[in-house]
Amino acid sequence: MSKITTVAIAGASGNVGPHVIKQLVEDGFKVTVLARKGTNHTFPSSVAVAEIDYESPETLVKALQGQDAVVSAVGFAGLPQQIPLIHAAAKAGVKRFIPSEYGGVTENAKSAALPAFRPKREALDALKQETASGLTYTLIATGPFLDMGVDYGFLVNLKGKSITLWNGGDRPFSATTMASTAKAISGVLQHPEETKNRGVFVHSVHKSLKELFEIAKKVTGPEGWKAEVKNTEDALKEGYAKLEKGEMDRMAFIASSIWGEGYGCDFQKVDNELLGVKQLSDAELESFLRERAK
Repeated sequence: MSKITTVAIAGASGNVGPHVIKQLVEDGFKVTVLARKGTNHTFPSSVAVAEIDYESPETLVKALQGQDAVVSAVGFAGLPQQIPLIHAAAKAGVKRFIPSEYGGVTENAKSAALPAFRPKREALDALKQETASGLTYTLIATGPFLDMGVDYGFLVNLKGKSITLWNGGDRPFSATTMASTAKAISGVLQHPEETKNRGVFVHSVHKSLKELFEIAKKVTGPEGWKAEVKNTEDALKEGYAKLEKGEMDRMAFIASSIWGEGYGCDFQKVDNELLGVKQLSDAELESFLRERAK
């Protein structure tokens, strides 16, 4: 596959998008942000901006002409918009599409079956369909975002001194910072042949919740902590019960995908070396948590 130099980013104003822009620009890619018509977001002067309308395939194809790759950094709400974007990328002659996979492992059957991840599964189906037209793809699995998970208290609540030990907290899981996720994206685009039409796996840390808890106590002091044990099977039952009432309890399904047995978030083999992603040492993880605790 020829070298990738031009990259369009969808979801550039979200949580991950700014990290992706920064990394790709630093690594010498020519970046174009796909912005919704009428958006009031501002972007760095180092990137071009193409106005799009997801309801208008013509605007998508026009915006993607001349682009070697598309990177999707959309959040859960924007996942369905990937379908028209994938088909437009194929029509425009784009070489590589990186969907907003990241946290989940859509190639894992149990994870893919969870209702919260249905749009990711549909995006993968669309990508596989479009390989016949010459479009290739890479799925990047990262586990939960480490920084977001800490800041929101989902992995560990440093300031509130609380943690949920899912299934007892003994199962190791993979997690990755948003900056390292952006590094992995850049690495995929720099190694298109090695990452063609497959999933890649990266992580910044590979720890159990109990191990994370011990480091957190070193950071904030052991006094005043509250640890609650919850079961992912119970969370799943509650999630499906709410779904029957028309409510989507996304976090119940996400927790199961991370800490439930057989959902694939305990990465045994990773592509860190190929993609230039560094795994944090215990000392570096402690320093990372210390900064987030301020």
